[in-house]
Amino acid sequence: MQAVFASHDDDPYALARDARARGALADRGVALHTSKDHVVFERSEVLTGSGKPYSVFTPYKTAWLAKLDDFFVKPYPVERHGVALAALPAGVDSARPTLARLGFVKTNLDELKVHGGSAAAEALFADFMQRIDDYGAARDYPAVKGPSYLGVHLRFGTISIRRLVGAARAHAADAGRRATPGAAVWLSELIWRDFYQQVLHHLPHVVEAGCKPEFGRVRFEHGRHADEALAAWCEGRTGYPLVDAAMAQINQTGWMHNRLRMVAASFLVKDLGIDWRRGEAYFAEHLIDYELASNNGGWQWCASTGCDAQPWFRVFNPVTQSQRFDPEGKFIRRYLPQLAGLSDDLIHAPWQAGPIELEAAGVELGRDYPRPIVDHAEARAKTLQRYGVVKVGR
Repeated sequence: MQAVFASHDDDPYALARDARARGALADRGVALHTSKDHVVFERSEVLTGSGKPYSVFTPYKTAWLAKLDDFFVKPYPVERHGVALAALPAGVDSARPTLARLGFVKTNLDELKVHGGSAAAEALFADFMQRIDDYGAARDYPAVKGPSYLGVHLRFGTISIRRLVGAARAHAADAGRRATPGAAVWLSELIWRDFYQQVLHHLPHVVEAGCKPEFGRVRFEHGRHADEALAAWCEGRTGYPLVDAAMAQINQTGWMHNRLRMVAASFLVKDLGIDWRRGEAYFAEHLIDYELASNNGGWQWCASTGCDAQPWFRVFNPVTQSQRFDPEGKFIRRYLPQLAGLSDDLIHAPWQAGPIELEAAGVELGRDYPRPIVDHAEARAKTLQRYGVVKVGR
C-alpha cells in the first residue's frame, strides 16, 4: 500500500486524529492524502476581495453563488479509479466491520424509523423534491412535513452535497419562472452549512468561545439555580409548552425541527440566562445529525455571539413563537399529550387558563404540567441588562 485517501474534516478532534494517522502511516512509508468532499466550497475557496474569510453570511452567499457553476455540482468520477485501490492483505477479513466492532452501542433508531444508507437517503430526497416548492412556507411549522430530513444523511455522507445543491440550483431556476421560491430558500440553507464550515476552519476558537470577543464580557447564570434551570430545560419542564415539546422531540427521537432549535436555544440563553455552550453540548450529545460547525454556528447565532448572529437585543417570545408556528397546537399535543384537552388558544400558555378551563382539560398546573419557571418579560429585561455590557464596552 502506497497511500491512503480520506476527506477533509475541520473538526479539531478530526484534525488531531488525522495528524496521528498521518504520522503512523508515515512510519510505514504510506502517505495520507485528504481532499474536499462534504461541502461544495471549503476553507479558502470563497474569500473576500482582499483575500480574507467572510464573517457575514449575505456577502458570502453572493460570492458563493457567483462561483458556483456546473463543475462544482457534478459527481466525482470515482469509477475509473477503482482499479487503483490496493487489494486487502492476505488474512484480512473482507467483511465490513460491524458497528459494535467500531465501538458503537445499539440505539432505538429502528423504533424511530430512521433508516441509514444511500437507498434511504434517495427515498427521502425523492419525496422532498415532490414538495420542495412549498419549503419556503412550510419549513417553519413543526407540525407540518416541511423539511427535507436529509441532515443526518449529509452528516454521514450517505448522500452527496453536490447532488443536493445541483438539484436545488436547477429547480430554483425553474421555480423562478413559476414564482415558487422554495428551492432557492433550501439552497440558501445548504449555503449556510458551507458558511459555518469555513468559519470553523478560519476561526477555530469558536469551538470554545464566542466568535466576537466582546461577548466574552457577558456573564451568564451559574451555581445551583442555573444547574436546576438547565435540568428543567433538558427534561422539558420549563412550563412553556413549545419549548418543552421541542425538548421532548430531541430526547425521544434524536432530532429537532430547525425552528424549534432556535426557539429552544433562545429560551435557554435569553430567558434562563444559561451559557450557550451548555446547550450546545446537550444538542451535540443528543442530535443524530450533529455536526460541530452547524451546531456551534446555530447556537452562536441564537446567543448573538456568532459571526453573523441575530442582534443581542432580539429575544424570542416562546408564547408568540408557539402561536405563530404551531397555531393549532398540533405539535405540542403530539409531545405533551397531557395538555391535549386545552383549547388552541390556551395550549400555548396554560397558566393563562382559568380554573374551570383547566379542570375541563384535566390539567392541574404543578401536577400534570409545571408552571413557568421564569417570567418571560422579566427575563427579557434581565437579558438586555446582561448583554448591555457589550454595548457599553464599545
